[in-house]
Amino acid sequence: MSGKDNDKRDRISVLSSHFTSSSPMASEKEAALAATPSDADAPTIFDKIINKEIPSTVVYEDDKVLAFRDITPQAPTHILIIPKVKDGLSGLSKAEERHFDILGRLLYTAKLVAKQEGLDDGFRIVINDGPKGCQSVYHIHVHLLGGRQMNWPPG
Repeated sequence: MSGKDNDKRDRISVLSSHFTSSSPMASEKEAALAATPSDADAPTIFDKIINKEIPSTVVYEDDKVLAFRDITPQAPTHILIIPKVKDGLSGLSKAEERHFDILGRLLYTAKLVAKQEGLDDGFRIVINDGPKGCQSVYHIHVHLLGGRQMNWPPG
């Protein structure tokens, strides 16, 4: 097996450990470094969640977006909000004018879900972008965090 194949297997191993609760969890940084932007056009774990191939705890769904609980929550409430169709939007840095509506929809959905979750005292929205932004899945997603006092600066 070539070194490239081993590197790919190592990246897949770290990424899958990041998204399955049955094996030791990799750190956010390790998962982000294992996921490379060259994976941007490939199907992601989120595609499997959208297609109901992988179970998730859905808290909101409409024809455009899906919101579900993060399996490694960083706050008492930690929900991921994703577009159902990636349309080349693997990260915020890949956004084009044609993505204007879905980007607004993601943020508005975060507001709806925050209200639904009782986060009346405030919440935080995070969009990680690229390896140094700690992005581990190249399918744009919004983190909705709440239920505790957030600190500044983050990260």
